[in-house]
Amino acid sequence: MPKQGLRRRLIGSIKSSATRPNRDERRKAVERDLINAESALGRSIFGEIKQGHSREFFCLKKNVWLWYEDGLMIRYEVRENGVYKQIGKSTNYQKVTGEELQNFRNATKAYLKLIKTRIYNH
Repeated sequence: MPKQGLRRRLIGSIKSSATRPNRDERRKAVERDLINAESALGRSIFGEIKQGHSREFFCLKKNVWLWYEDGLMIRYEVRENGVYKQIGKSTNYQKVTGEELQNFRNATKAYLKLIKTRIYNH
């Protein structure tokens, strides 16, 4: 995903004269903050969240997307031969097809557009 390069470049631009462990800690903190900011925008693309409910949607790393809502997590992996999902703690992956695949594509496009313009100014 193009967004990954933006996040990597921003994290890679952190320069410090501090020791390596401090630099690594700062990079991890910045990456965590960026993922949290991206997730805040990602949760908004699915509409209003009912009071007392929670939702997250973000790109964890290249080709891996997470959607979490009210205790259920779905991990999506974009592979050469399609998009696959893992639901909860299951070890099985199911191929995403049809309307669900189109919804996933629409959600990722909306997410990328939001974070590029609101976080990374592209």
